[in-house]
Amino acid sequence: MPDSSELLALCKRRGFIWPSFEVYGGVAGMFDYGPLGCTLKNNIINVWRSIYKGEEKFVEIDSETISPRDVFKASGHIDGFSDLITYCQKCHTPFRADHLVEKFCKNPDKLSPGELEGLFAEHNVKCPECDGDLGQISEFNLMFKTSIGPGSIREGYLRPETAQGIFVNYLNLYRYNREKLPFGVIQIGKSYRNEIAPRQGMMRMREFNQMEAELFIDPEDKNWSKFKEIENEKLNLIPNTTLELTTITVGEAVERGVIANQVLAYFVYVTKRFLTTIGIDSDKLRFREHEKDEMAHYATDCWDAEVLLSYGWIEIVGIADRGCWDLSRHAKFSGQDMTYFRKYNSPKEVDITRIKAKNRAIGLKFKERAKDVMTEIESLKPENIKNGRITVSVGNETIELNEEFFEVILTKEKVTGDRIIPHVIEPSHGLDRILYSTLEHAYERDNEENRTILHFMPTVAPIKVGVFPLMEKDGLDKVAYKIYSDICSSGIEAYYDSSGTIGKRYARMDEIGTPWCITVDYETIEDKSNKETVTIRDRDTKEQKRIEIKSIKEILGRLLNNAKFASL
Repeated sequence: MPDSSELLALCKRRGFIWPSFEVYGGVAGMFDYGPLGCTLKNNIINVWRSIYKGEEKFVEIDSETISPRDVFKASGHIDGFSDLITYCQKCHTPFRADHLVEKFCKNPDKLSPGELEGLFAEHNVKCPECDGDLGQISEFNLMFKTSIGPGSIREGYLRPETAQGIFVNYLNLYRYNREKLPFGVIQIGKSYRNEIAPRQGMMRMREFNQMEAELFIDPEDKNWSKFKEIENEKLNLIPNTTLELTTITVGEAVERGVIANQVLAYFVYVTKRFLTTIGIDSDKLRFREHEKDEMAHYATDCWDAEVLLSYGWIEIVGIADRGCWDLSRHAKFSGQDMTYFRKYNSPKEVDITRIKAKNRAIGLKFKERAKDVMTEIESLKPENIKNGRITVSVGNETIELNEEFFEVILTKEKVTGDRIIPHVIEPSHGLDRILYSTLEHAYERDNEENRTILHFMPTVAPIKVGVFPLMEKDGLDKVAYKIYSDICSSGIEAYYDSSGTIGKRYARMDEIGTPWCITVDYETIEDKSNKETVTIRDRDTKEQKRIEIKSIKEILGRLLNNAKFASL
């Protein structure tokens, strides 16, 4: 496994990842993607999108990154999205309090301020920078606060996750889907968290990329039509009941109650398939269930996809059954109806308790306004009665009425369905962590040959093929450049290099993960059979073959569709 600093140095040198604002000394927890990193990121996104949008038929939206305060009050981020902070009393450096006691206890992020302060005292914890005393522990909200419009009239926040943009658009999405369930929505974009002390490179960033999917389903139907297709596939699971790694099939996981339902289990497997497709080592991938005291209060079940990196086991995807929490909260705070209509197979006769207006009394009292008052009364529900009185609004007037003007009646009615708040299954992917994991799992250092290789899957490799002239003369360069141009025109990422020896050019391509290299040599232009052949080399086996120029695009297409190099 590579040293993280060694890999990040390669990423910086070759144009994958650069520290942000480096000319000004840099900012912790912020990184820029260079040319190769940007292409690698987009290739990963394309694979993810091909699964969720292509195979699973989710729709895609792109919502605002700044939201008004009301959105995050409803979601709980205003009141509960905090870490505990302490400051050195001497040098005034801020620290995340739980990070300072990690070696003294398990799961310090679950401790209260009082418990952390107790550990500070018990273990004489001091400032890691200057050995000064630490101050009082307090909560620090991780959202970036801003104002919407001039004069700070409306408070806003940069979003800490992309999910809320989907939830607040539920009504639009529900109508778009012809008012039917289930339906899935994806969103890819930036999120922001004002981390106290970001560390471990790209594992904790202040500005990061997410790929989130939200599947809206009937709470009474969590079976999945495609479940049979994958029920015999295997997963490496750590259930919270045993905390031990077990390998079982997807079907067994649901049957034994290890994973709560078919839909959640299906998307746990989809997550595994996506990650292994882009190059995550399946032997270094597991799914860990949130422990009871770690599980969000609204979640029925939640699993983290964790990968083994130089930092240890790191979460890169969370797959959760969020229940109806999100839509219920936004319905409550916005006053909007965020249900869906579940139609019965046949109409049912049910008892309905409703408020009925006493027409005569209202007519005598309100005269020409009587119709409006009656309409308002009969729009209310019995739970709106408080101490025998109800309140209605007519025009600009609020009117309080006693039982002289209304009554509660029981009627039998035929109904064709009921209104239900959907539940949500959410696979949430941390794109930056996934990208870094792909780099680590692709990395190999061959000390014997003094070369570094990134064994990217061809699908995500930033450059698919390098094109070289053996020498930059005698027309070899012109032939090579035309091949390079033709490959680029076909939509395949290619790189032209005529500098240095062929060995050094191969080494450069190996180091950035290019799967194949094509070399134009003297045999290409001197071949008497007019076949015009070139050499193609495989990165992983170093095997070389002669192929015809006219077949290059067809051969690359086959290789990108998983054909074996040896079969060419």
